[in-house]
Amino acid sequence: MTRFLATVALAALIHLPLAHAAEEEKVTLNFVNADIVSVIKAVGGHTGKNFILDPRVTGTVNIVSEKPVPRDLLYPMLLSVLRTQGYAAVESNGFVKIVPEAEGKTGASPVGEAAAKVPGDRIVTRVFLLQNESALQLVPVLRPLVTANNFVAAYSNNNAIVITDYAENVRRIESIIRAIDQPSGGDVQVVALQHASAVDVAQTIRGVMPETAPNPAAPGAPAKAAIAVDPRTNSLLVRGDNPALLNRVKALATSLDTPGAGAGNIHVVYLRNAEAAKIADTLRGLLSGGEAAARTAMAATATATPAQGANAAQQGTTTAATATAAAPSSIVQAYPPTNSIIITAPEPTYRALRAVIDKLDVRRAQVLVEALVVEVQTGRAAEVGVQFQGLSGIGRDGRQVIGGTNFSTSPNASTTFGTNIIGLSQNLASLGTGLNVGVVNGTITIPGPDGTNIEILNLGVLARALEGDAGVNVLSKPNVLTLDNEEAKLLVGQNVPFITGSYTPTSTSATNPFQTIERKDIGLTLRVKPQITEAGTVKLAIFQEVSSISRDATVKGADLITNKRSLESTVLVDDGQIIVLGGLIQDDQQSSVDKVPLLGDIPFLGSFFKYESRSHKKTNLMVFLRPFVLRDEGAARALTADRYDYIRNLQGTMGFERNLLLPPVAPEQLPELKAK
Repeated sequence: MTRFLATVALAALIHLPLAHAAEEEKVTLNFVNADIVSVIKAVGGHTGKNFILDPRVTGTVNIVSEKPVPRDLLYPMLLSVLRTQGYAAVESNGFVKIVPEAEGKTGASPVGEAAAKVPGDRIVTRVFLLQNESALQLVPVLRPLVTANNFVAAYSNNNAIVITDYAENVRRIESIIRAIDQPSGGDVQVVALQHASAVDVAQTIRGVMPETAPNPAAPGAPAKAAIAVDPRTNSLLVRGDNPALLNRVKALATSLDTPGAGAGNIHVVYLRNAEAAKIADTLRGLLSGGEAAARTAMAATATATPAQGANAAQQGTTTAATATAAAPSSIVQAYPPTNSIIITAPEPTYRALRAVIDKLDVRRAQVLVEALVVEVQTGRAAEVGVQFQGLSGIGRDGRQVIGGTNFSTSPNASTTFGTNIIGLSQNLASLGTGLNVGVVNGTITIPGPDGTNIEILNLGVLARALEGDAGVNVLSKPNVLTLDNEEAKLLVGQNVPFITGSYTPTSTSATNPFQTIERKDIGLTLRVKPQITEAGTVKLAIFQEVSSISRDATVKGADLITNKRSLESTVLVDDGQIIVLGGLIQDDQQSSVDKVPLLGDIPFLGSFFKYESRSHKKTNLMVFLRPFVLRDEGAARALTADRYDYIRNLQGTMGFERNLLLPPVAPEQLPELKAK
């Protein structure tokens, strides 16, 4: 029955006969549990709008008006009804799409100036550019005011807020934004101090009045009352919107501006970043310079003529006044246990020194230096030769003939030992690498160098062939973090002992033999001292050394032989840029031929009368550098977190799975780094 009455009401609405022109502009609505699709169809018939309905648009609505309403209100009323049902209308290309509210913000809604003129419950998008307040801080305030399915976000690049919501709600939010985004009405007030240091008073006020310090919970938000120091006039500059708060700040500053009591002219300054000893030395240098200027000015005035003395006194008024303040009674002493400075000086001198301390006691930037040392070595070696000897005549009576070829001039380390036919006759175990083919006919006894007989192999023929390739790729990536203008040193290697002396007693001496050694660092050494310039570039004083123990058996020495490559330079690098410091490109080619004259030159047959070897070795060493400037705590924390996570992930791969006989081994990992 209810659906029947709704259908009758729709038919009456569509075909309602209108008596005169006044009644023609008004319509009486009476929809009770009416199908939403039918209602939209009825409104379209009276307004001339074309609707496209999403298949998910279903349900019933109730619209009842006790009095006739203007026909122009039918469409706004329909939008309000759709909003209560969770649907939105999006107008595009002459028709209206009815979709779920969550998808309305992605439709072709009005934007900009056109959106500001749209009335009612249509979805629009507005962009608000803020002039005074921070968009990032205002978004959390506005988010609860925006419909749950719609959109609000901040764009920090131009301090703007983007809102997609119903037109009436956006218009209400606009009024809220305009009310909040107002210029600060507080004027800057100057509080001149006569006795106390403006720097000390400002620090004291910030410590006891939280309203004058930034809120840690809202980074970037200004304090309610801002305080700045003007050292030139020893004044405080105070600014804020709350007159009562400004009066409290001024009253506290005035009450602190009294002559020193108790300790008199003795003041203690606690430093936050700088070293007390270095600051004290700097201040003493300033005081001694002022005293010297005072003595010079007084001497010039005393030795000049009256006219010259008056002129000199007029020109040196400022210098003399400053120097008089820095009297010999001024004392500056550092106290390292608490990193503080004790100053004994009159109030004007103390205020001047206190202003200098405040400018020097700042957080220093840090520099991370990433170095990349790449060394690539390639080597090729080849040798081939035939040696022979005839020793059968040794030990026989009568005239006998012995002889043969003996070659051993190869430049290769691998062929220094075990390549000579005579040496192999004495010790076959010293046979060199490669292909070795020989003919042995028993043993033979020959006279030794000390007169004794030596039994050796009767090695008649030795043929050798060798070809080899060698490659070495050494990659080092040392990183070091240091303060601006502070040298850092990194050493990765070994501490190797070298013999520096020895003592061997004679047979009649009772002294025990001994050796003296000296230990030296062998490996990779990096020393760097960065200096950050005002332009943002980094000046680097660098010393880098790569050393290793030589494995070349052809190089002989009394003790260990070390290879060393070092570089010392001063360069200028932009923050985050890579620069190449230098390199070594070495190409070493060696070849040797041992042969029997004339016989070694015979084609083909001459190969049996010569020994030929070749070697070719290339070494490429390049050093690259990249500095990163870390100016605040956040940058240092981000760097630490990145390196820490890298090590944790690497540790996570060090476990072992269970196999048939062994149990699993879980990896040991560092605890997760918690962000502050």
